[in-house]
Amino acid sequence: MATLQKIRSKGKFLIAVVGLALFAFIAEEFVRSLSYSQSESRQRIGKVNGESINIQEFNDEVDEYVNVVKFSNGITSLTDDQMSMLRDQVWQTMVNNKIIEHEAEKLGLTVTDAELQDIIAKGSNPMLAQTPFRTQQGTFDANALKQFLTQYDEIMRSADIPGETKEQYANMYDYWKFVEKSIRQQTLLQKYQSLLSGALLSNPVAAQAHFDGRTNEADIVMAAVPYSSIKDDEIQVEDKDIKAKYEEMKEIFRTQAESRDIRYIDVKVEASKADKDALQTEMQAYAGELQAEGANPAKIVREAGSKVSFSPLPVSKKSLPSDIAAEIDSLGEGQQKGPFLTASDNTLNIVRLISKVTLPDSVEIRQIAVPGTDVADAEKRADSIISVLQAGTAFDSIAKKFDQPAAKNWITSAQYENQTIDENNRIFLQTITTAATGAINKIVLPGQGVLVNQVTDRRNMVEKYNLAIIKRAIDFSKDTYGKAYSDIKSFLVANKTLEQIEAEAPKAGFNVQSRKGMSSAEHGVVGIHGTSEALRWVFNEDTKVGDVSPLYECGDNDHLLVAVLTGIHPKGYLSWDDEQVKTFLTDEVKKDKKAALIQEQMQGVKDMAAAAKLKGAVSDTIKHVTFASNTFVSKLGSSEPALSGAVSAAKKGDFKQGIKGKNGVYAFQVISTNKTGAKYDQKQEEQQLAQTNMRSLNLFTSELYQKADVVDKRYLFY
Repeated sequence: MATLQKIRSKGKFLIAVVGLALFAFIAEEFVRSLSYSQSESRQRIGKVNGESINIQEFNDEVDEYVNVVKFSNGITSLTDDQMSMLRDQVWQTMVNNKIIEHEAEKLGLTVTDAELQDIIAKGSNPMLAQTPFRTQQGTFDANALKQFLTQYDEIMRSADIPGETKEQYANMYDYWKFVEKSIRQQTLLQKYQSLLSGALLSNPVAAQAHFDGRTNEADIVMAAVPYSSIKDDEIQVEDKDIKAKYEEMKEIFRTQAESRDIRYIDVKVEASKADKDALQTEMQAYAGELQAEGANPAKIVREAGSKVSFSPLPVSKKSLPSDIAAEIDSLGEGQQKGPFLTASDNTLNIVRLISKVTLPDSVEIRQIAVPGTDVADAEKRADSIISVLQAGTAFDSIAKKFDQPAAKNWITSAQYENQTIDENNRIFLQTITTAATGAINKIVLPGQGVLVNQVTDRRNMVEKYNLAIIKRAIDFSKDTYGKAYSDIKSFLVANKTLEQIEAEAPKAGFNVQSRKGMSSAEHGVVGIHGTSEALRWVFNEDTKVGDVSPLYECGDNDHLLVAVLTGIHPKGYLSWDDEQVKTFLTDEVKKDKKAALIQEQMQGVKDMAAAAKLKGAVSDTIKHVTFASNTFVSKLGSSEPALSGAVSAAKKGDFKQGIKGKNGVYAFQVISTNKTGAKYDQKQEEQQLAQTNMRSLNLFTSELYQKADVVDKRYLFY
């Protein structure tokens, strides 16, 4: 009881303690939740219809595409430029698929597993013909696919299958799943398009109008007064005119994403005279070493740091850089040229022709990998195999005993020239390219094994050359780069605003340039490599108009870039007073006002003779005018759809004037009308009209894109 009384006496204190503990718990959960929310927000690469796209989701898609490209093309890596293009493709595909899936879900459209399997079974989808599962005729083979999928499960479960084989099957399986997914997405899109196309129906009236518009022709004489006949300074354009025109044409100024304008200085660091002189002296020394008796060309080329490696095998002219290939014919064996300048790739070059030989460009071979307990044992077996073959035993039968196919394969120069060739490859290639047709060779590859090889055919004998090539870029030195960096850095320290930079740059030898309408989807700033950091600065929410960026070292380590943000154009509509918009609208208003003046002059014109006498008028005869095609006016160098429409509504002998076109105002008279010999086929016309409507309908994707309110933040990650 005493204890209970003590607790009661401390009631208020305990309530306060418990309250603080509860608050601490809630606060901790709030902070944890806030931290997670911020972390998740930092991982968002974009949004479609309010749905966030996580960077990991996007990267998974990119990895999938990369593996497909590698598998399809038999390559092991992609360049930076190829990766940038592939990310663009993946992004656009993801966005389009999410938009269609969003619309399809509202309509209840799906692609069931049964539908997908039916498409695969029929095998008519073009994507299926691109898979490895094909018949000898090149058509898709559903049975081959089923066999592969069965083998895949068995191989991946087996502990006895080598890892390399499992990897090959895994790559093939991943490729197939990509194809399967793509067909499902493609089919859903086709369903949506079919649903939309059902909303547009052709009919007999529209079909007849379509036919008439194409087959009813007219010949006219016309007079045109071009807008250029009135000087611009005779026309007054006020802001109210531009605003009114802006409202009329507003939709063409709609933007899908925010864009920004910058002014920038780009310093391209180049070799100084001292750098060029030093390289010239160095190259002269290498030229002397190559000419010395007993010189080791491979060693000299390697030590010189040549951009073209020394090849231990003769190479064809087509594998050489164009500037080197151009010099070959002027050199005899043992002769060399250089150092000489190649301006196109900014290099100094030396080329020495060691020797030349005539060799086949293509060689067909078959071979047997000879087993053995060691190399010596394999060599003995190889000698026995060669003896049996030379005695007349069929190559295929010997190969079969060793459970090898011995299939014939062509090896071409293009497969190994310009590639790094190790000693084993040199031995192998030198043997097969110099052996006669039918020759049987024992090829010992140290550390790899022994081959019995037969050359079965040789084709396209060409000149090949043993060369020593030293190709060096005319690069700037560290001192030259350091001076360029110091100069621009000092300039920026002294000039901190756009006004100062623009005023002082010419005096310091810098050129201030403009780039308007930059998109965050670009792969860098003003096309310079390695400017992703600069792009992030340009589009950073904290970067304000007038801010000057840090100095970026970029390009191929040869550019120094600084930018000033000069304009921000939010997503939606460009404003009427944007510089480029205002210039465009001003030109359009001038055309309207000039057209009004010319139309006023034409009001009193009653015939072609009077129209032709108007100031600045040009006359011509135009044949075969139809409603279906825009009339080309050669005297003004433009197509005029308005003229086509006006002529099609006129009868023979009619005179019309005041037709406002894109480049002038027209008067015309119809001198004859006729109908082409085409015969009316209502069904055919309706089909053509339906196809035309469908092409127009395909523009629906841009409308859906706008509705989806797509947000693209890729620039934050790449």
